Amino acid sequence: MIRKVCVVTGTRAEYGLLRWLMQGIKDDDDLELQIIVTGMHLSQTFGLTYEEIENDGFQINYKVDTISANDSPLGISESVAKGIQGCAVAFSELKPDLIVLLGDRFEIFSAAAAGLLGRIPIAHLHGGESTEGLIDEAIRHSITKMSQIHFVAAPEYRERVIQLGENPNNVYLVGGLGQDSINRLQLLEEAVLERSLDIKFKSKSLLVTFHPVTLEDETAKEQMSELLETLSELQDTTLIFTLPNADTGGRIIIELIEDFVKGHPNSHAFKSLGQLRYLSCMSHVDGIVGNSSSGLIEAPSFKKGTINIGDRQLGRLRATSVIDCEPAREKIKIALSTLYSSDFQIALENTVNPYGSGGASEKVLKVIKNIELSGLIKKKFYNLEIK
Repeated sequence: MIRKVCVVTGTRAEYGLLRWLMQGIKDDDDLELQIIVTGMHLSQTFGLTYEEIENDGFQINYKVDTISANDSPLGISESVAKGIQGCAVAFSELKPDLIVLLGDRFEIFSAAAAGLLGRIPIAHLHGGESTEGLIDEAIRHSITKMSQIHFVAAPEYRERVIQLGENPNNVYLVGGLGQDSINRLQLLEEAVLERSLDIKFKSKSLLVTFHPVTLEDETAKEQMSELLETLSELQDTTLIFTLPNADTGGRIIIELIEDFVKGHPNSHAFKSLGQLRYLSCMSHVDGIVGNSSSGLIEAPSFKKGTINIGDRQLGRLRATSVIDCEPAREKIKIALSTLYSSDFQIALENTVNPYGSGGASEKVLKVIKNIELSGLIKKKFYNLEIK
C-alpha cells in the first residue's frame, strides 16, 4: 500500500532544508508526497515563496493562510489559531499516514497540534535544539512531545529529546539537513550571482540576516539600530540583507532595513533570495552577520566566519567559526575586526561543522518509508535511569 506522507512548510528557510527529503519522497514509488504550505510562503510581504516550491516541480496540495495583520503577541496568537483550524481541515481532506514537520516556528506548532488531535503520527526534524532567547525554544520541545518519530542533528540533541521522555528507539541521529543542499546544488559563480541579484560585489562583502529575539520585550528596534549604525561605516563593503521572518517585532526590522538601504548604495535588501542564491551568497561573501541559525548550521561548511549577535541562538551548538558578541555598536565593531583578522581567517580552514557533512535526507527517507506506524500514537513516557 502506498504510504501518504504530508510535509508542512511555512518559511523559505525551512523549505530549503526540506527540499531534498521532499524530492526523495516524490521519487519513491512506495510513497505519495503531500504538501501543505502556510505562513510566510503565502504572504506578499515575504515574497510569496510558495512559488519557489512550485518552480522546483512540486505540486502543492493545500494552502493554509495564517498571517495576521500585525506581528504583536495577539497577532501571532491569532495566526496560531488560524493555523490549527486550517491544518485540521487539510489533514481531514488529505488523510495522510504520516506528517513531517521541521523546527520550531508557530506555524509548525499549529500543524503539530492539528495532527495530534487528528491522531496522525508525526515525524519531527531538528528537535532537541536549544535557542534560549526565543519563544521557539518552548515551541520546539512542545512539538517533540506531540511527535512520535524524531530526527536530530547532533548527539547532544538526541540526548535532550530522550530526556524529554521520548523512546530512544524512535530518536534517530541523522545530522543537519542544510548540508544536503550545499552538497547537491550547483552554486552560482560570483559573476552569475551578481547578475541575478543586480548588484556588484565590492572588495569586501557581508550577508546580513537579523531576526527579533522573541522572548525579549521590544528590543528589535534598539538592537537592529545598533547593528545598522555599525554597518553604516563600511563604505567599502557590499551589504546583502535578507528580511526577517514573520515574528513579533519583525516588521520594525524590515522598516529599518528598507530605510537604511535607501541611504546606502552599497547595501541591498531582499524579501527572499531563495535557497540557491542564499547559499551562493554565503559561499562568496567574507562572512555572515546577524542572529540567524544559518550562520551556525550552514556557514561552517563554507569555512566562513559568522558574527552571531545577541542571545537569539544561545544554547545552540556552534563551530569555531562563530564569533559571539553583544548587540552593541562597539562589540559588533570588535567582532568585525576579529572576522577580518589574518589569524581568524587562517583558523577558518580548520572549521568542522558540528551538524555533519550531509546525507540526512536519505537517512530520514529510509526511516519514514519503512517504520511501522501502527501503535505509535500511544506513547509511553521514557524515564531516564536515576543515578
